[in-house]
Amino acid sequence: MSLNSVMATATSGMMAAQTGLRVTSDNIANVNTKGYVRKTISQSNMLSNGMGVGVNIDAIKRATDRFLQSASLNAASDSGRAAVVASSLDSAQQLFGDPSDDSSFFSRLDDIFSAFSSAQDDPSSTLRRTQVLTRVSDFLNESSRITSSISKLGKDADTRISADVDRINDLLAEIDSLNSDITRARVAGADATGAENVQASRVDELAKLMNVQITPRTMGGVMVRSTEGLSLAGDGAAKVTYQTSPTATGYLTVQLANGSPVPTPLNISSGELRGLLEARNTELVNLSDQLGEFTSRAAEQINRAANAASAVPAPNTLTGRDTGLDAQAAIKGFTGKTTIAITDGLGVIQRRIDIDFSTSSMDVDGVPVSSPPAFTSANFITQLNAAMGTLGSAGFAGGALTLSGSSGLGVAIADGSPASSKAGKGFSHYFGLNDIIRTDGYSPYETGLGPLDAHGFTSGDMTIRLTDVEGGRIRDVLVTPPPGGTMQDLLDALNSRAGGVGLYGSFSLNGKGQISFTSNTTSAVTMSVVADNTERGVGGPSVSQLFGIGPAERSTRGEKFYVDPTMDQNPARLPFAQLDLSQTVGGKPALTVGDGRGALALAKAGDTVTSFSAAGDTSAVTMSVTRYATDFSGSIARKASTAENRKDSAASVSSEIDSQRQSEEGVNLDEELINLTTYQQAFNASARLIQAAKDLYEVLTDLVR
Repeated sequence: MSLNSVMATATSGMMAAQTGLRVTSDNIANVNTKGYVRKTISQSNMLSNGMGVGVNIDAIKRATDRFLQSASLNAASDSGRAAVVASSLDSAQQLFGDPSDDSSFFSRLDDIFSAFSSAQDDPSSTLRRTQVLTRVSDFLNESSRITSSISKLGKDADTRISADVDRINDLLAEIDSLNSDITRARVAGADATGAENVQASRVDELAKLMNVQITPRTMGGVMVRSTEGLSLAGDGAAKVTYQTSPTATGYLTVQLANGSPVPTPLNISSGELRGLLEARNTELVNLSDQLGEFTSRAAEQINRAANAASAVPAPNTLTGRDTGLDAQAAIKGFTGKTTIAITDGLGVIQRRIDIDFSTSSMDVDGVPVSSPPAFTSANFITQLNAAMGTLGSAGFAGGALTLSGSSGLGVAIADGSPASSKAGKGFSHYFGLNDIIRTDGYSPYETGLGPLDAHGFTSGDMTIRLTDVEGGRIRDVLVTPPPGGTMQDLLDALNSRAGGVGLYGSFSLNGKGQISFTSNTTSAVTMSVVADNTERGVGGPSVSQLFGIGPAERSTRGEKFYVDPTMDQNPARLPFAQLDLSQTVGGKPALTVGDGRGALALAKAGDTVTSFSAAGDTSAVTMSVTRYATDFSGSIARKASTAENRKDSAASVSSEIDSQRQSEEGVNLDEELINLTTYQQAFNASARLIQAAKDLYEVLTDLVR
């Protein structure tokens, strides 16, 4: 070997040692830098004619572990999702208050029944009546406040989703751009670890927002793909978009850099973004829907007792709720008996109309109406007006029935035996003639319509969105109610496999005239309403409003209840007495001031067993309102507790994996000090070899001279 070869070999060794010293010093300097991955040298033996002629630095690499990196990214995604869901449910739980506290939402319902019980002891007391109205108003105001606050949590989630999507797009663009920097450095033989560390930190941040798959590129850098394999970064940056709607399920789409110009649905299963979508589209909506069902049924049972009672003296006018139906559809379907009494200021019956819906007949003051022999749903209002004569009148407008007495006379109603019934409600209750609690909506959406009844929708159409279990949009369908059709025709249109939801689920009509949706696929499909401009009659409700179709309609009903204004202004209008049907026309008073039977029935309304429809993620059940309140309160606490446990568990897993990853990829000062000593000695050895070669060269030169 020539002296030049010796010099070259020693020089390569010195340069390799110098590079090692630089890498080691860089590691030591960044020992506390978050996200820094220690660097290592990859070197190989230089050969010439089978002989070693030095050392070559092949590359400076990051000490990464692909398995630990993948596990860390997945754990970060799971932790991000669990943390968001837990935070949302915890905030929602706090809105209801501590169930053991007297000021909690559910305690306010107990206060209502206690107030009714106290009023029963002294039904003529204005103070007791005022207390009742205050308790009812407090309960409804709390329901409205909580519903509004849950809605605000959903809107906050919407805002955060949009912000996260913007950040995701920035990260994808930056990751893709860093690929170019890393590739150029690799081709030039330069140190690319700085850019790789920055890229890795961006990937870590991206994984917290959404779960992704990371694979290395041949020329350096990474490919970022969705769980479905869609290319998000690496060969151009994709752009994610949040498709939001105030009434329907929001979802994600992605515009691929080198793909179709049509956006592709993007499904993600974890990450903060997934947690926000889950909270916004599912958890908060379910909670609000169940709150709406609870408030609706509580109001229904209070109104049921109220409509079986009357104020003393009886009110001059009873105005019902907006049923959303025309008069004929509203009257059709009743069975059983009811009595309408017109009374004077002393509670004495002046006229009594006994109605038997089963035989379509009316008796006036005990005498059958002979002409015509039977009423129909089409002429019921006309026949009732004729039966009331000059002492009163009946009218139907805007979906509401109104009964009035003439010249200071009052109107009271009581069911006979068997009691009148439609959709499980008596005559007065179905029309809401004596409701204490009113609503601007149609909950609980039990219309009483049957399959052969006309649906009544004369214009418009509705767009229904179908969503998969991961929150991804499957498709939007446009449904137009068939003109002049029946309820069965409407169901057929909704369930059509060609233009409806038939491929994924079906709508059904129960015995009370309520429509519900059921998924028919192995993987559950959910339904929401994007838009609905249908109209029943002229100025009537839409399909989704009347039947409570879609989470947007159902989840907002809890804020639509309020105390009847006439009773709120005049507590004497509270129905604390019951009409005594044993009294004859012109005889003894059928309504008396000291009668507290109506107040007692109101006090027991919470213990009446009723049917609760499926709401949120709870199934349909039959129980009392007070029992449902207990179960509902417990379910809120369980959901929040479960979410918190999942968050803690996911955080622990993520922390453990990060520790293992840091142990593998982080800087160990002891190891680096050993490397520093090793490279120093190697540098000194190469320097001594150069010095020896120099000395030998000088000796040889002197010999020649």
